[in-house]
Amino acid sequence: MAVLEPQPVTALRGVGPRLARQLEDYGITQVEDLLFHLPLRYQDRTRVTPIAALQEGGEVSVEGEVRLADIVFGRRRSLVARIQDGTGTLTLRFFHFSAAQKNSLQPGARLRCFGQVRRGASGFEIFHPEYRLLADDEDAGFPGAVEAGLGATLTPVYPTTSGIGQAQWRKLCAQALQRLEQAQPRDLLPAGSGQRFTLVEALRYLHAPPPDAPLQHLLGGTHPAQLRLALEELVAHNLSLLRLREKQQERAAPSLAQGRAAALQRSLLAGLPFSPTAAQLRVMAEIGQDLALPVPMLRLVQGDVGSGKTLVAAHAALQAIANGYQVALMAPTEILAEQHRLNFGGWFEALDIDLEWLSGRVKGRARKAATARIASGEAAMVIGTHALFQEDVAFHRLGLVMVDEQHKFGVHQRLALSEKAGIDGRPHQLVLTATPIPRTLSMVAYADLDCSVIDELPPGRQPVTTLLVDSQRRDQVMARVASACAEGRQAYWVCTLIEESDALQAQAAEATAQQLREALPDLAVGLVHGRMKPAEKATVMAAFKSGAVALLVATTVIEVGVDVPNASLMIIENPERLGLAQLHQLRGRVGRGGGASHCVLLYQAPLSRSGKQRLVAMRESNDGFYIAERDLELRGPGEVLGTRQTGLLAFRIAELPTHNHLLERVQAIAANLQGGDPAIVDELIQRWTGSKARFAEV
Repeated sequence: MAVLEPQPVTALRGVGPRLARQLEDYGITQVEDLLFHLPLRYQDRTRVTPIAALQEGGEVSVEGEVRLADIVFGRRRSLVARIQDGTGTLTLRFFHFSAAQKNSLQPGARLRCFGQVRRGASGFEIFHPEYRLLADDEDAGFPGAVEAGLGATLTPVYPTTSGIGQAQWRKLCAQALQRLEQAQPRDLLPAGSGQRFTLVEALRYLHAPPPDAPLQHLLGGTHPAQLRLALEELVAHNLSLLRLREKQQERAAPSLAQGRAAALQRSLLAGLPFSPTAAQLRVMAEIGQDLALPVPMLRLVQGDVGSGKTLVAAHAALQAIANGYQVALMAPTEILAEQHRLNFGGWFEALDIDLEWLSGRVKGRARKAATARIASGEAAMVIGTHALFQEDVAFHRLGLVMVDEQHKFGVHQRLALSEKAGIDGRPHQLVLTATPIPRTLSMVAYADLDCSVIDELPPGRQPVTTLLVDSQRRDQVMARVASACAEGRQAYWVCTLIEESDALQAQAAEATAQQLREALPDLAVGLVHGRMKPAEKATVMAAFKSGAVALLVATTVIEVGVDVPNASLMIIENPERLGLAQLHQLRGRVGRGGGASHCVLLYQAPLSRSGKQRLVAMRESNDGFYIAERDLELRGPGEVLGTRQTGLLAFRIAELPTHNHLLERVQAIAANLQGGDPAIVDELIQRWTGSKARFAEV
């Protein structure tokens, strides 16, 4: 059989310029793209359900005779029809209707209708059912009066966008399927991949499953046809990231000799009041070997909160600086960047190394002076926020780029910073994260990076005791805060809101701070939120760090980068509104001193099932990797990483963790294909990622 050649969607019936533009916005330009536009779920329209057997929430086909139809004037005007089938009565309700539609629903008319059953005041109802008058097999011409016939297959429900209805998607995909009779897309996976379905069999099955298809397996993403396509999609995704890695390593990088940095690195470690852990030393050695190679290092360092990633980064920076190159460290927030500036400043001042700081708040003459020092090479180490990759910033000889909390940035931002290197080739790249990434997820999201894990906490770090407390006991919690502060310790009170709004977050924090000042007049209460000017935030944080402020009320801006060893108590209001990873990051702000530390999750009852699962997981463990695995199970990869991380995690059919068991095979197949025909790799990447893969060309 012939191989399916590229054909524009305009070759299909009913696709004019306007619909073609809408489809292009959805990433569909070729007929083959429609084959891979896979259903989200299915409706069973293959059988009629007796009215007496209806269950609330079910999507069903029902047949019956119209007994009455009338317009009802309640809170909203509606057309109400009651139908009977000999086993019971069902109400059909239409809020949008025409006079002709009302006239068609005469007593005695027989209908077949489809919709979702809900419970109404007088029994079961279906709002706006799709229906057909059984006396007339033609389209009745009214909204909803189509597609209510019994199907030979389960009915697919496709992902859609405004302006394209389900009926339209079904017709388009059905036309694309018809073309499989004459020509088929190439099966690109190697023979022996262990799949029960070929590519074409899987596509046919998933667009039109037979009536006896196991609906629970299809809804759970575990049907063999879905596994066949999920495997191919994950292979394509893996290959696209490996292609990104190849592109990055096509150009040389400076070879940074380890010997030249040995004296500086020994001085750094000798000046510490503690000894590095074995895990830190192991990761330092891995990075040192990478930096000595003439190809760009692409390495991810994962470590739990407080595991000492900053020291590892400083050790790596010295290897670049000792070889005459600059280092840039980019952080997502000013608070985290400021923390790095303080840490690196303290260490590097003793080593006589110049450090420059650049953020959005550095303006005017100060900014000009800073960018001039960076461009001339006078500043060996540069720390900053997003400001580092703005147009007016250029480096003299940038040998190492370090990005903290990579998931807060996009891949293209990391690469854009590399473009400013001022060298012939690429700088080395080191990505740091205190949000442990489950191994399965890192295999997918970070396939372009080598991975190092700091899996050991420094001696003396105390586990934080986590308590779940109902918000009705708020007064007792405030008394506990007062008691802890009276003993000379410090505390955080974190405010959260559902809305992603700095303004609303700020109002909530301000109101809470005022309430706590009134309730605890003997305590110095500080306030930090996202709407404050950077200088104001810095002043409050300095006062908290010095001990002048005993209780810090804050929004989640303190999630990372705040290090106050004397703070041993944290209250998080409405923790059920946050993800596990964010809760774990916040909790990591305490437990940094020698004494016992506590985190109180002040929740609002009643808790949802998922909210309770998250809070129980927090109470169960202080292990960031366990927390990350639970977060992945409860929220999925897009939420755990943030879709900005790669731009490729919006899978069409693959789901994590449902398809975790495929990942070992994915890596083996991708490695096999990478050493074979490049055209097949190109075709796979284009089929599943299309234009999304263009970021790899940055």
